Amino acid sequence: MIHIQADREHVKRMGRYHQIGDTLWLAMSGSGIGMRFTGRYLEIPVRGGYVAEHGEADGNYARVAVYVDGVRILDEMIDVPEKRLTVMDQEIPKTVEIQLIKLSESAMSVIGIEPLVIGDNDRLEPLADKDHLIEFIGDSITCGYGIDDEDSSHCFATATEDATRAYACHTARLLDADYMLFSASGFGIISGYTADPEQRLAEQLIPDYYHSVGFSRDRFPGDVNPTETEWDFSLLRPDAVVINLGTNDDSFCQDTLEKQQEYMEAYECFLQDVRQCNPQAELFCVLGIMGQRLCPWMERACENYRQHTGDQRIHTLRLPEQDGNIGYVADFHPLERFHLAAAEVLAPYMMETMNW
Repeated sequence: MIHIQADREHVKRMGRYHQIGDTLWLAMSGSGIGMRFTGRYLEIPVRGGYVAEHGEADGNYARVAVYVDGVRILDEMIDVPEKRLTVMDQEIPKTVEIQLIKLSESAMSVIGIEPLVIGDNDRLEPLADKDHLIEFIGDSITCGYGIDDEDSSHCFATATEDATRAYACHTARLLDADYMLFSASGFGIISGYTADPEQRLAEQLIPDYYHSVGFSRDRFPGDVNPTETEWDFSLLRPDAVVINLGTNDDSFCQDTLEKQQEYMEAYECFLQDVRQCNPQAELFCVLGIMGQRLCPWMERACENYRQHTGDQRIHTLRLPEQDGNIGYVADFHPLERFHLAAAEVLAPYMMETMNW
């Protein structure tokens, strides 16, 4: 058997990542690796971080899936320090496309991909990049919160998160584009989700962590904190960036004008940061799947940004709101059908705007 690192020579790296020794560490939803494999045997050893090694009271371990030629063959919780995922084991050599994707979000748990194990005469090469790359910045909606649990009375669990079934990944598929996500449940621009509008949740703000590999309460080896690990924006250059933030801010803002104006001003500041990090990208600001009260303030923020910077490569779109009469998933989050409905509005809008 041969051991091969998950490096750029052999695999496509999808989403933000961090290399420690011979292990590729991932935090964000939708991050992973993709490869074309020719041979008989392939094993992917996957490590958990501190959470998997020491246990997690709520069971919110990382969830990963493995796909062979687009078909999900494995769906695993990384609830032990290491799992060895046997992807291929057969007598006759075969050429297939393989992806390993982290389905759950960064906040709870991370994973590491150790050197892959293949047969002596087998080979690996990275999947080809698609023509376009889109970054999606968001909250629980982008993470696919609860999408595998159609009981609105249930709460958060990484076991029922699946970013591949959420609007962002559906949009990328409709556009035949690569994607990367930067998202965390409960996060906002000026406040995370709060049950008390008088209590701002100031520690859950996406702008505070956008320059990192990903907000996480888990750890990489050596007590390396993903939250404090800087991301190199030159590694992946998206053609478009989609920002979907405001749903959690609305729990704090409610109908208070001063708070809504604060959201608007902070949103504009975040746009300036996103533009600085992504000078080549078209920016798309969207909102509305779980409520549209802050949509006008998001739109005003974008208009103010245009006027103050002269940057016209920014666009706004209200996404269709979910219909509670049809149903919800956990914690009243959207069913996949509403994620699809949003993608079916966003994808053609982006296609026309970008002339793809």
